[in-house]
Amino acid sequence: MGHYTGRVTEIRLEASKNTEAWIACPAEAIPPAGQYMLAYAPADSDAALGITVFAGESSGQGFWAAPPFPAAWGPGTSLDLHGPLGHGFDLPKNLQRLGLVALGETVSRLMPLVQQAARSNCAMTLFADSPLPSIPSSLEVYPLASLADALDWLDFLALDLPLQHLPELRKVFGLVDEAWLPWPGQALVWTPMPCAGMAQCGVCAVSARRGWKLACEDGPVFDLKALKW
Repeated sequence: MGHYTGRVTEIRLEASKNTEAWIACPAEAIPPAGQYMLAYAPADSDAALGITVFAGESSGQGFWAAPPFPAAWGPGTSLDLHGPLGHGFDLPKNLQRLGLVALGETVSRLMPLVQQAARSNCAMTLFADSPLPSIPSSLEVYPLASLADALDWLDFLALDLPLQHLPELRKVFGLVDEAWLPWPGQALVWTPMPCAGMAQCGVCAVSARRGWKLACEDGPVFDLKALKW
């Protein structure tokens, strides 16, 4: 695990009315898609624990921290960054048709995959009902209700999945009981991870086909077939 120094240099309002923070930092401190950083603001004496931070869009000089993040963070806030932590997305080689699904209020945590797939000229389709940020012209967008009709077209599916929506996946995919998707997929299970794997507190427990898993250590990205839904 690396230790870095970052600084909040800009705050912006994203399309979903959430705020994002630009964190200027070394390239090594930018978490890959699905992984996260543990961020501390040394000047914030009221913050007893670090904050788990996922990257949205990024460049070699930093990244937009996907919401939510503390209201106390403003331009000039210095951060201690630890990570990257957890298991991220692992796209197949020679992927041709990528489906992205955002079940929460933001698509920000999927944007690193959009950047990654765009570099490989992979066809991308996003299924989401949340407001959208500025997106590349190569990304097609459809409402979530269209996902079930597109399953045969995809090669791989990547989800941003708030934990409370896990029991709804069969309905989202239009699958009957015991049916499975015809191709591989992974889900970033988004849930509070207060200890970031340091104490195994169990707050981020995720129901899996083989018992319980911790999002902070075993995830937060899981193979879809490993989860219980």
